[in-house]
Amino acid sequence: MANSDDEGVNSECVVAQHTVPSEIIRRYSPSRDPHSEADIARYVEIEADGERVKHVEKVKEEIVFGEAHEIWDVITDKNRWWVITNLTNLYSQQHFPSLDYTISFHIGLMARLRSRPIGASSIEPSPFDDIFRRSEQAKYRFDTATEAEDFQAIGVQLRECLLSLIAALRRRSTVDPLPESPQDANFIAWSAILVDQVCPGSRNKELRQYLKGTARDTWQLVNWLTHDRSANKTATGIAIHGCDTIVGHSIAVFERERVDHTDQCPLCNSRDIRRHFDPAIASDGDYFESCGKCGWDSHPGLTDLDDEAEQ
Repeated sequence: MANSDDEGVNSECVVAQHTVPSEIIRRYSPSRDPHSEADIARYVEIEADGERVKHVEKVKEEIVFGEAHEIWDVITDKNRWWVITNLTNLYSQQHFPSLDYTISFHIGLMARLRSRPIGASSIEPSPFDDIFRRSEQAKYRFDTATEAEDFQAIGVQLRECLLSLIAALRRRSTVDPLPESPQDANFIAWSAILVDQVCPGSRNKELRQYLKGTARDTWQLVNWLTHDRSANKTATGIAIHGCDTIVGHSIAVFERERVDHTDQCPLCNSRDIRRHFDPAIASDGDYFESCGKCGWDSHPGLTDLDDEAEQ
């Protein structure tokens, strides 16, 4: 309770008017991740042109649909921002005062961005654009198909889509010399050869069997559809979904080395390895790694980031 005789203060509660400078707050944080903080600070200073970051603090982490989203509170010399990752974006706390609303808004926005077309109308070119284009054409025709001949024609489009997929994968891989090379249109044989190439060894046995079996069954379904004089919407829809599955699996397995690549921390063996970029390394900047568990990092500099940040 406040004393009513103390300088005329009559309220029941007195709140200190001074605040801790943002540059000092970091010293009292029990948990720090200097490298990730530096990444977020660089991102904000790029996106919020002309602003200098004074404080970065990780507020929480949300797991949505198996994907982690980090939420950061960032104070600059002009504004205060929320930064949310995966995909990374920033939101003014003046316009987005509610953190829960901001998280929901961010996840919805990122879901919409990821659902944009990845075929001929996408922004970034892809080596699989021809496959996506053929798939989109088949789906467009499916929406207006009525007669059996229409569904058979979609089967032909799907067949060409799968053959284009094999051609694209062959261009992106180096196949070991073969005693006898299959014909270009032999989808099943080439699928098996390419799967063996990118999924070698006993540890990939089940994955190889699944990929080969799915490719074989889908190819046979599509070919049956092209010759079925009673072709209908249900069978054609299943064939379209089957082709989408093959395309998705094929691209994923050819990108698996990049996606599944994991390093272990040399100190604690954790796989919680983060990758950061520091423009101060060498003349043009370079990447380095840090461990999210024990704090190890491969940064070549001698200056501790904590000391540097507090200066």
